[in-house]
Amino acid sequence: MTDPILSIRHAHERFGASRALDDVSLDAWPGEVTGLLGDNGAGKSALVKCISGIHALDEGQMLLHGAPVTLTSPAAARAAGIETVYQDLALFDNLSPAQNFYAGREIAGPAWLPRPLRFLNKPAMRQNAAEVIDRLQVRLPHPDTPVAMMSGGQRQAIAVARATVFARNIVLLDEPTAALGLREARKVLDLIARLRDAGNAVILITHNMEHVTELADRAVVLRQGRKVGELKPEAGSRQELVALIVGAEQ
Repeated sequence: MTDPILSIRHAHERFGASRALDDVSLDAWPGEVTGLLGDNGAGKSALVKCISGIHALDEGQMLLHGAPVTLTSPAAARAAGIETVYQDLALFDNLSPAQNFYAGREIAGPAWLPRPLRFLNKPAMRQNAAEVIDRLQVRLPHPDTPVAMMSGGQRQAIAVARATVFARNIVLLDEPTAALGLREARKVLDLIARLRDAGNAVILITHNMEHVTELADRAVVLRQGRKVGELKPEAGSRQELVALIVGAEQ
């Protein structure tokens, strides 16, 4: 593919007199990880919330595969094939991985019945979840184990795997390795690499420059709501990225 999956053009978002986004543009390409960098308050979360349908842009345009799209809710973003993994994961601790995968999107039938009267197809949901977990090489103690009994890395892997079940266009990851140990963070990074290699477009928010250098194909830097630079993250460009983040280039 030669065209970006997602394009943001001249995005503006305001909260009263405060500008969360000020003329921000970026592209997300298939089979690439785009690192979204910036200090606290730079506008990263605001941009992700606009892409995921939580907030609406005050000005600007969002395009999917070149066609303008308006996302009025998280449900609309999910319907458009956009999945988001937030830092708090939003998992149900008392449910199994398969139940978390399909919470609110259960496979049920027959189709001619009103949805509240349909019968849950638990075997299909369990099998689909197991296939995704196996494909992504996620190791879990048992398929029916409640996620409350799992490690932080396993919980993060479940949240990322859940996004891949429904994402047809793009996966947004907000600090996916925060609060994880080195071994668990390594497993999550490997999982993100497999998402990229499978042809997904990934936007990764992180403060870890080593992870950006390892995974990201491009790094977009925001500061005070504005896009201040876009670089290919390499060992030699790390100092320049840090300068853009803190404003030292001025």
